[in-house]
Amino acid sequence: MKAKSIKGKSPEEIKTALENCRSDGFIPTLAVVFLSISQDIRAVRKLFDDYGIEIFGATTNGEFIDEELEKGSIAVLLMDVKKDYFRIYIDEFPEHNYREVTRKIARKANEHFDRPAFLIAASNMATDGEALLNGFADEIGEDVNVFGGMAGDDYAFTEQKVFTNHAESSEGIVAIAFDEDKMLIKGRATCGWKPVGTPKTVTKSEGNKVYTVDDVPVLELTLKYGGITNVTRETATRDTALEIATTLPLQLQREVGDPVMRPGLIVDFDDGSFVCSGTVPQGSKVRFSLPPDFDVMEVVLKEAEDLKLKEIPEADALVVFSCAGRILAFGPMMNMEIEGLKKVWDVPMAGIFSNGELARATNGRLEMHNLTTCCVVLKEK
Repeated sequence: MKAKSIKGKSPEEIKTALENCRSDGFIPTLAVVFLSISQDIRAVRKLFDDYGIEIFGATTNGEFIDEELEKGSIAVLLMDVKKDYFRIYIDEFPEHNYREVTRKIARKANEHFDRPAFLIAASNMATDGEALLNGFADEIGEDVNVFGGMAGDDYAFTEQKVFTNHAESSEGIVAIAFDEDKMLIKGRATCGWKPVGTPKTVTKSEGNKVYTVDDVPVLELTLKYGGITNVTRETATRDTALEIATTLPLQLQREVGDPVMRPGLIVDFDDGSFVCSGTVPQGSKVRFSLPPDFDVMEVVLKEAEDLKLKEIPEADALVVFSCAGRILAFGPMMNMEIEGLKKVWDVPMAGIFSNGELARATNGRLEMHNLTTCCVVLKEK
């Protein structure tokens, strides 16, 4: 499989870049498209459809194809993978039936491939990413390979979208099912946020909504110990939501595997609760956590090198899902991590700053992550 990555500030610039890519006989069949919510999604969809290129698309909090991190733009990974090797699905879950929807997608994929693996993106801040993953595991088995992330909207936290050629959704999922007998898909999720304080008990929760920790409203604890003062529904802004999500985020402890992050993505000031991106069971143990130091970027790169050494030494393309909270924490230094990841395999790449990352936890099960970098490596067999 051959791959190329392009970027532009408008559909017109992407069309020019696409024409240049095709000038040497390269005929892409599949495009991973990451773009700003401010872009004309319909025009982008039509552009690729006119060229007969199938789309896996999501809106972002920033996008990139190299170490130059963009905002308000379009980043595209083009691949000439054989059409018999993949299928694209898009579906919605307005009834919050996340697990049922992905179970249905997995069932359809299994009709085409004996061993399907999935690249996914989902929209809507209230989506339970863990339930999405569980649906794939229900149908295919616990060892199914699923990687992806949650769409963004330039930090507005109002409406995110996923899309393919003929449809888009602000409350849905887009998925590529690959035939693992023909395509290798491997990934690694690395976080690095450090626990602080003693383990605490979630005393009231429903699904991915956390009400109280040690019988105290979780918002109250975060504001108090995070040093966030004078915040009310009336005074809260978009920046306040970001501050709450990245100050002392919850770290869910697992009996098997590493802890996973569960920051509060939607805050309810009436009852002091958080909506997290993944399930937080009542009775589970959590710890608060502090942002990582810059040395965690070295950990991400070491994990990528380990993935290359042990699982996939050669690659055709790389897709990166990096949490929007990481670029808030690292600022301009974030480009060092992206540049380092690209150098590991030195292949065309596209990436997104996402509202959550989906992958198997280290030594654990499929998990919804936050504040994490997930690199996904593709190689035609």
